[in-house]
Amino acid sequence: MEKMFWVTEKPISVTDVMDKVVRREAGAVSTFTGIVREFTKGKKTLYLEYQAYIPMAEKKLAEIGREIEEKWTDTETAIAHRIGRLDISEVAVAIAVSTPHRKDAFEASSYAIERIKEIVPIWKKEHWEDGTMWLGDQKEQVSYQESIPKKEEM
Repeated sequence: MEKMFWVTEKPISVTDVMDKVVRREAGAVSTFTGIVREFTKGKKTLYLEYQAYIPMAEKKLAEIGREIEEKWTDTETAIAHRIGRLDISEVAVAIAVSTPHRKDAFEASSYAIERIKEIVPIWKKEHWEDGTMWLGDQKEQVSYQESIPKKEEM
């Protein structure tokens, strides 16, 4: 059986991800491609580094696929997430969702990226001109360092 949810160190082909969900019953395929941007909150990014607990990350990606099937009828979903060093403009994540109608495809792919940031154990290290920081929350609300309890809090 073809893998629909995977984490890889190799560059991601968006076309390959999309091809996994194209089918005769679908009238729409929505894709989302997350790429490495050069500036984040005014800071110049040199590159990103992603790490993951791969077995759990792939299980969580598949869980998102099941959630999408429950929320939108007759869907097919494929998600690939890259780990390792990624340079500016490289693809970090690719999502493809096919559905009979476009509105469902758009909504489901948007749902997928938000859920990835909420539940998938993938960590990002930002490498800037003036330093680095692990982000412990992919929604970029809390840095990894801030999410570690201080000794006095333990």
